[in-house]
Amino acid sequence: MFPVRRLMAVGLMALTSVSASAAWQAVSSEPGKRIEIDRASVRKDDSGKTVALGRIVLEKPIVDAKTSSPYRIVQALNRYDCTVRTFSTLKRSYFKEEGELLREEDIRTPIEMPVRTGMLDDKLLRNVCRPKPGQDATLAASHTADKVNDAAGELRKANEALIQKELKHASMQTPAPEKTPPEPKAKTNAPVEQHPAAKEAPPPVTTHAVKKSRPPVRSFARHMPEVEEAHAPVAAHGHAHWGYEGENGPEQWGRMKPEYATCLNGKRQSPIDIRDGFRVDLEPIQFTYRPSQFRIIDNGHTIQVAVSGNRISLLGNSYELVQFHFHRPSEERVNGRTFDMVAHLVHKAEDGRLAVVAVLLEKGNEHPLIQTLWNNLPLEKNDYVTPPDLVIDPTQLLPQERGYYTYMGSLTTPPCTEGVLWLVMKQPQQISPEQLSIFSRLYRDNVRPIQPQFSRMIKESR
Repeated sequence: MFPVRRLMAVGLMALTSVSASAAWQAVSSEPGKRIEIDRASVRKDDSGKTVALGRIVLEKPIVDAKTSSPYRIVQALNRYDCTVRTFSTLKRSYFKEEGELLREEDIRTPIEMPVRTGMLDDKLLRNVCRPKPGQDATLAASHTADKVNDAAGELRKANEALIQKELKHASMQTPAPEKTPPEPKAKTNAPVEQHPAAKEAPPPVTTHAVKKSRPPVRSFARHMPEVEEAHAPVAAHGHAHWGYEGENGPEQWGRMKPEYATCLNGKRQSPIDIRDGFRVDLEPIQFTYRPSQFRIIDNGHTIQVAVSGNRISLLGNSYELVQFHFHRPSEERVNGRTFDMVAHLVHKAEDGRLAVVAVLLEKGNEHPLIQTLWNNLPLEKNDYVTPPDLVIDPTQLLPQERGYYTYMGSLTTPPCTEGVLWLVMKQPQQISPEQLSIFSRLYRDNVRPIQPQFSRMIKESR
């Protein structure tokens, strides 16, 4: 792994040095900020994804929480998957002014985030992924055609070798020629796995094609590792999919994949038992929620709802609500108490930082918004339902009293990325026993165990 990391570091240093003389072009201009990309930095990496430099230029500087110094430019090295419309940030750089670097941070575990139509990320992706004009496009098409032809040739050779081996095997076991079938039937398929060539035979190729024909599963809360696995033939990979119990349970997450190592080694992991916090005058969270259409999915780990056009603001930072989902029982505890369920509302800032608002749920009256969601549950896992004439207002999820606990933690699912701002509402909301029972039939226990606090500071509204 060391040479790979070294090559990545060299590549990042090269791109950083290029950015000093980058030719920035505006992609979007809004009140107070301008979004730009360096078209000269756009390139393909070894995985076939597209890497590019982009930046946000602010009209007024923001104070950096880590250095207590102001910055006005946030530059990011992003990697885009133009096929499934996702992106991840590999590195961020903060500048006081043009060419005046404040600090840099490499992203140890890049998070794959979906790109939503009409949003800023969509503008960036379309600029980065649009085909190159003229001769470049012709050469690219020719190169792709060559690859397809080579793959087809290899597949034909594998098929011929497999057929010859099958015929030879059949002739050894069946003396009478008339009993040898002209084409492989169900019986002749049994020994296929004994031949190495069978791994490149048509059945896996056909299966993969069918999977690619399905719409990509874009799970916001899970941050895309399961999307990659969902689009790959499971038998072709040794990786088991993470879950909540047994050999794939939380105790094993950190050992399942290198990119999940933070689940095992991290020192700022979530959830925690919230206790012994400092009671102070916390700044109120500014919720700018509104009725909007929604898209609901059962992603195999929880019920998740995607919405758009909703935001929170706190400490001069703005975060967009990208999705919310549910856990039973609550993942977090408060002074040792566990609640019946919890809703996690996941927000993302333009610089990639995450803020999660947790709303605790306890048995009581029926919750109207949750009932609307349950009425529209998809019949199949990983299938989206988008009711055309129905809207929900995320404000209904929030308690009347807006006091909260706050601490720095992580995602509660792989890859367990740290640096997540947690905002746990103090007052629980109610959910009816029937609504709780419906979720329980789908997910009886989808929680990660409590993680060590490691002397983290916890603040509490007084």
